[in-house]
Amino acid sequence: MATPIRPFHFPASVCRAALRRIESRSCSSSSSGFTAFTSRPTRSPTTLQPTLRGCTRGHVHVRSLHTTPSRRTTVGHNRERVPDEAPTTDFERMDMLGQTPAPATSIDVCMYDGFGLNSGVKILDGNGALLVNGEAFIWRPWRDGKKLLNHKGQWDVPAEAFGLFDLVWPRPDLLILGLGREIRPLSPDMRKVISSLGMRVEVLDTRNAASQFNMLATERGVNNVAAALIPIGWREGVGCV
Repeated sequence: MATPIRPFHFPASVCRAALRRIESRSCSSSSSGFTAFTSRPTRSPTTLQPTLRGCTRGHVHVRSLHTTPSRRTTVGHNRERVPDEAPTTDFERMDMLGQTPAPATSIDVCMYDGFGLNSGVKILDGNGALLVNGEAFIWRPWRDGKKLLNHKGQWDVPAEAFGLFDLVWPRPDLLILGLGREIRPLSPDMRKVISSLGMRVEVLDTRNAASQFNMLATERGVNNVAAALIPIGWREGVGCV
């Protein structure tokens, strides 16, 4: 027959000693809601500081974390530099034509009855200026009675007014016309004359024509750009008086 199993009872003194040992090793419940058992006391979680841990030559070092951005930029080991200042733009250095000398025939001033050139030469007395290949010529393209317009109000002068270009080779590829204080349309015959010389034409008032010539002659050279200018004081049928 099987022997019945009898319950075994520890003496009360043994139970009390074991309970004391367990209580001495237990920790109070943490703020996270669980109880941890450890052989060493632990800090309260509220006293911990965020740290970075690393090893340098076998030694452990602790460095605090910074949550705010630093004003300095770290470069390499233990080296810092201040960020560069915001870049600035030097517009004078960007002017590619700033160091290029202006041509001697560039227009310094447009006067009522003539022009002042960069070379110091002045064209006065109501005469126009013809600027070709770095040379300046007095230009009088009007007919008798000082007429520059046809009966339709179009700018129309004799073909002989551009006869100088028959003597120039190679010819400029652009002719800038300054027609006085106002812009007038060119007559079809006038456009044919200029086109037959192999030149393109740009029609402006005299002030803008002079400015355009100065810029293009400096940029492209006086051999590629020519100008024919009427004084800003010109009056049809009267001239500059």
